[in-house]
Amino acid sequence: MSEISIKRTTKRRPVILLILLLLIGVTLMGYAFLSHQYAPVDPNDHQPIEVRIPADSTAREIAELLDKEGLIHSPNAFLSYCRKEGLDSQLKAGHYIFKRSQSLADIAGAIARGAVVTQSITIPEGYTVAQIGDLFVKKGLFTQEEWEEALQADYAFPFLEGASAQVKNPLEGFLFPDTYIVPDDITAQDMIQHMLATFDKVWQDELASAAADTGLTVNEVVTLASLIEREAQVSSEREVISGVIYNRLDRGMLLQIDATVLYCLPSHKEILTYADLEVKDPYNTYKHPGLPPGPIANPGLASLEAAVHPQKHNYLYYVAKGDGSHQFSATYQEHLIAKGRYID
Repeated sequence: MSEISIKRTTKRRPVILLILLLLIGVTLMGYAFLSHQYAPVDPNDHQPIEVRIPADSTAREIAELLDKEGLIHSPNAFLSYCRKEGLDSQLKAGHYIFKRSQSLADIAGAIARGAVVTQSITIPEGYTVAQIGDLFVKKGLFTQEEWEEALQADYAFPFLEGASAQVKNPLEGFLFPDTYIVPDDITAQDMIQHMLATFDKVWQDELASAAADTGLTVNEVVTLASLIEREAQVSSEREVISGVIYNRLDRGMLLQIDATVLYCLPSHKEILTYADLEVKDPYNTYKHPGLPPGPIANPGLASLEAAVHPQKHNYLYYVAKGDGSHQFSATYQEHLIAKGRYID
């Protein structure tokens, strides 16, 4: 190598070294900037901040909303991160609660997962549609007006078709009692849709086959189950009471179930009078033979199973003992004796 070439190489080394140092410096500065942009706005601020992302919001609109609430350093940083991670098309609407101590990655990930604010609501077995609505209103899920409006909507489920014109509420019996984890901004109509879908799944998975053997329609099975639900306070008696109802139906006897009369009355009563038993209503099984036009409550799975699996026996009557259980009788004479023992 010539002396001139050595001198040129020697002169270039500082320049190359300087360029490398500048590139490293720029890279470090860029990394530091991004790290700052992705870091929590305030690691010590744990105050919850509500964010409601409207339906059909774009990634840009969500970024600006988060920036307005002081949850991110800049909209561009949020958009850049979402594009890099492939989240920009996965961001979901809903009600969220974030804190300024959360990183941008945490916030973006939660919105992409749809980790909205939820609450757990348990619907007790045997509640009527009206009682379910009251529970939702008390929980603050929606207003009474929203509930009443949702009850009038159309829901495309086969089991709701062909209901008698005498049915007080077509949804009665089919709002399946369960514990539901729902977003706290769910609409009343979506809640009803969810409960009906739950009933449909339970019916198909657990009951449809056995119900076909009874010869009853879905509405009749659920109606029978609702009677069992309101009459049986002791779980082991569900199938026995179911058998009594089947026996009376087979003989063309009036069912004479107090719970159907209570369903007719404008307000709940603890003790029925003889005048109450005379109420003119198709649901009054003291006056009208057969099952009432529709369910009188929303039965749980145990009562639905009892309705399709009645116990085989010759009982036609039962009377409450006062402790939640019943005395069952095969003849009216035995029933009178039982009434004398436990009621008169």
